[in-house]
Amino acid sequence: MDYFGALGAFVHAAETRSFTESGRRLGTSSSAVGKAVVRLEEELGVRLFHRSTRAITLTAEGQLFQARCQKILADFDVARAELVQAKVGPQGKLRVALPQLGSHLMPYLVEFQQRYPQIELELDFSDRLANVIDEGFDAVLRIGMINDSRLTIRQLTGYKHRLVASPDYLSRNGVPLTPDDLKSHACLRYRFPTSGKLDVWPLVENGVILHLELPQSAIANTIDSLFAIAESGIGIALLPDFMVENSISFGSLQAVLNDNVHDHRNVCILWPSSRQQLPKIKAFVDFIVSRLRSGKSCI
Repeated sequence: MDYFGALGAFVHAAETRSFTESGRRLGTSSSAVGKAVVRLEEELGVRLFHRSTRAITLTAEGQLFQARCQKILADFDVARAELVQAKVGPQGKLRVALPQLGSHLMPYLVEFQQRYPQIELELDFSDRLANVIDEGFDAVLRIGMINDSRLTIRQLTGYKHRLVASPDYLSRNGVPLTPDDLKSHACLRYRFPTSGKLDVWPLVENGVILHLELPQSAIANTIDSLFAIAESGIGIALLPDFMVENSISFGSLQAVLNDNVHDHRNVCILWPSSRQQLPKIKAFVDFIVSRLRSGKSCI
């Protein structure tokens, strides 16, 4: 019996809850995956899945076996990769999920690709919360921290937000002096693509958090779009400090209400603990950490 093939079929089926999706990932048919799992169940003498016409779910024995098998397969992948890459260096496909703001890391990502040409980068830019394990990502850059025993997490850097507008807009409409003044201004708002909710502006006054009903003069679901709209003189936008600092220095944007914006967001990188010794993942993590902690971070 091909135990490694059967274990791989079982683990993929357990992670996807689907023989069809498992077959797609493994490049085989759903029936081949199902037969491999049946042979494994017969060999072990236990049922690993509850089956219905709609879905498959793990039995208690299946849950225990999944955890063991994932570690076995992960250890094998690491050992194989270490042997191969010890000769030729880090290589293979590296799937990385990043927030939309991660597009500002492109200079670093290009530098990484040039340093490790044998690594094939596959980048997924989205503000949704990617499931690192289930979706098969090697690493994820995320805004905010997360607690998951299956993942290794390192904080990289942090950033704040600033309210900005073009000098032309402020000359025509006046400079807001208090948060309440924003009610009579054109406010450029960000809508989260996944939830459809508007970003809440973190406003404070005299140490008190404010919950103001602000105008929705323009709405965009990308930060880059809000930045362009703000620079064109349409209104006031809440944008990351690293994104607007050059424009403020050059005079195309002007910050307002600096003392009334209070927030700090952490940026971290996380990856599956079972795969942290894979050379390609170690190379990427070490590289990103060195760049974002070097003092020349673009996030």
